[in-house]
Amino acid sequence: QVQLVESGGGLVQPGGSLRVSCTASGITFSRYTMGWFRQTPGKQRELVATVTSGGTTNYADSVKGRFIISRDNAKNTIDLQMNSLKAKDTAVYYCNAHHIILEKLNHWGQGTQVTVSA
Repeated sequence: QVQLVESGGGLVQPGGSLRVSCTASGITFSRYTMGWFRQTPGKQRELVATVTSGGTTNYADSVKGRFIISRDNAKNTIDLQMNSLKAKDTAVYYCNAHHIILEKLNHWGQGTQVTVSA
């Protein structure tokens, strides 16, 4: 059974930092590109950042220079370090695992709320 379990969301003031983490189980971690997406009410889920098993990263323009995605292949975990947070970063953040060959193997975590507010 595939499980992606997020942790670390919460409330932070504008300009602050927060780290969210995701632990994967039930998958061959090295066969998946891992990523973070986010969603706000009434809007489509959008890409935040991805990282391949080899460590290649990709970021949405809106978070470049502020967010850092990383993965630990030994622990089956990914992290998203979010710095200089803005109110518009407020969203539910979802962990994603996408198989590198089998496109249909795409898994999601349950989401963790990140709220940026004074």
